[in-house]
Amino acid sequence: MALRKEPSLVRPLVRTLHPYVPGEQPKIKGLIKLNTNENPYPPSPKVIAAIQSAVDGRLRLYPNPTAQPLRQKLARLHRCKPDNIIIGNGSDELLAMAVRCFVEPEHSTKSRSRELLQFFNPSYSLYPVLARIHGARTNSVPLEKDFSIPFLGKLRVQRQWDFQAALTFITTPNAPSGHGYELSELDALCRAQKGVVVLDEAYVDFARAHALPLALKHSNVLVARTFSKAYSLCFQRVGYFIGHPELIGALDKIRDSYNVNGLGQIAALATLDDLEYYRNNFRVIIATRQRLSAELSGLGFRVLPSETNFILTQPPKFSAEVWLQKLRDRKILVRWFSYPEVRDYLRITIGTPNQVDALVKAVKKILAA
Repeated sequence: MALRKEPSLVRPLVRTLHPYVPGEQPKIKGLIKLNTNENPYPPSPKVIAAIQSAVDGRLRLYPNPTAQPLRQKLARLHRCKPDNIIIGNGSDELLAMAVRCFVEPEHSTKSRSRELLQFFNPSYSLYPVLARIHGARTNSVPLEKDFSIPFLGKLRVQRQWDFQAALTFITTPNAPSGHGYELSELDALCRAQKGVVVLDEAYVDFARAHALPLALKHSNVLVARTFSKAYSLCFQRVGYFIGHPELIGALDKIRDSYNVNGLGQIAALATLDDLEYYRNNFRVIIATRQRLSAELSGLGFRVLPSETNFILTQPPKFSAEVWLQKLRDRKILVRWFSYPEVRDYLRITIGTPNQVDALVKAVKKILAA
């Protein structure tokens, strides 16, 4: 007699999900990690000291529930009000909150646009994952061949956009291309959209310009920032949104209680007290990026212009997937994506000068073999 199969306790939507896949984490010692866009330099000594000094009896207490001191200090930095800012457990938490806050699940309303999350293709691969988790519809807008923004005046492009979409995510500078966008382009796009636009500026500290004025100018625009990429705090997970108080207030209604840990808040506050340390690191990373781009170009790689702490490059001689393994065999981790738009490219994080030297040396040996 066959056993009766019990119905699954998991929702059908969840059973069909494919989770976000992060970059490989080293399982053996000695690997050079150039695959997850981390800052190769440690936090400021003042930040480490602030964290160490806070490891005391406060660990038994809940942190400030709204990260009010951090919001106040960020407001002074960005010349806005604390009501314009919400802090998250990394900017990824805030992106997920934005989907829950502004997008209706599919088939829950008569307005299909209210169920729509829109983003560029290619871009941050978390966006479609967040849409699937929420059960939202998606509109993937293809970038031009050079990864630039499709010009809004073109009839073909207008058909690709849904200007009524509930929520549009734009990574600027973009990932994985590293392409930077002009403020005028982003302004035109924000004005065209009737729903909420999130300008995800995770890599903005390595770029020529930023789009923060748009969040303080347009009532439907939020700018996302993070302490992870540029400020060496990936381990602590602290990010924030800046935007109109109405949008910030709506997000705050669905924020988890005590969503940002106390040590993270202390680390972020101390970071803002030592910005010159980080700005010096930015200059070194940008110079290293330029040097690596030039050296790889001289070896036959096609290197795209970048305004981030990584480059996207099309390697010669072998496929990008083969290069991924050949470099890994030499204990160097880089990132390869299998989706069609970028499968011919490698994404390489900018490491220290010594790490870049090791990468270039490995590349030369692979080409000479």
